[in-house]
Amino acid sequence: MSECLFCKMVNGDIQPDVVYEDDDVLAFRDVNPQAPLHVLVIPKKHIATINDLEPGDAELTGRLFLAARRIAEQEGLDARGYRTVMNCNAEAGQSVYHLHLHVLAGRPMNWPPG
Repeated sequence: MSECLFCKMVNGDIQPDVVYEDDDVLAFRDVNPQAPLHVLVIPKKHIATINDLEPGDAELTGRLFLAARRIAEQEGLDARGYRTVMNCNAEAGQSVYHLHLHVLAGRPMNWPPG
């Protein structure tokens, strides 16, 4: 996916502000943060949307949430609370078509969102 912004980050063509990385996952600070902590957690494998997930992606998807937990802990915000959000397609707010999990923390989160 040579035109995908997040794939360019995975490939090293663009250098994000990385907060976590392992063999399967890359997490970096959002350039337009909506909370004091706003990190995007992505699989290194290109998957465009939740609708494109396959049964074989279940473990990888779980790794995104484990990375979110680790990030909240390393930022000292796990006990206070944090929100994870994954948007699917334009009407839900997805603007980059590479699966990504938002991790937001550091302020009270209202409900319902948006």
